[in-house]
Amino acid sequence: MGPSSSSAAPSRRALRAIAMVEAFKGLVVLLAASGLLALVHRDLNDLAGRLVSYAHLNPAAHYPHIFLDAVSQLQQPRLLWLAAGAALYAAVRLAEAYGLWTDRAWAEWLAALSGGLYVPIEIAELLHRPTGLGAAVLAVNVAVVAVMVKALLQRRQRARNVRRGDVP
Repeated sequence: MGPSSSSAAPSRRALRAIAMVEAFKGLVVLLAASGLLALVHRDLNDLAGRLVSYAHLNPAAHYPHIFLDAVSQLQQPRLLWLAAGAALYAAVRLAEAYGLWTDRAWAEWLAALSGGLYVPIEIAELLHRPTGLGAAVLAVNVAVVAVMVKALLQRRQRARNVRRGDVP
């Protein structure tokens, strides 16, 4: 194998790893959306009350009361919108995972842009409330964006080389 194929190998492995992470995120959010849909035609106040009772919590205590108040604010249309939003997010993540796995340029662009959108938000959150988890999430996201930018630059260089080879 030539030097170009060995330098591309770690990038391919990185793309596959990122694809698996994106697929996992998509599946988790899809499960959450399914859980929300399962609650649509249920009496949420009764369900929350039974949950508090099952946990042997005092409904008048501070945190159980906050939980019960939050549940009483959830209306069925809001649950449907939350489930639809979660399903859309999951579809994007699963499509991105498929595209990265099958080496599609659009998926590299999607991953770079969507990851890049989160970086300023994560920096602001880290400045506002510094935590180790926040720093780790930022570092991973910056690494993902860097891998995607590198993959896109490599793709562009390969295309240039092909065009140069086509010229007599």
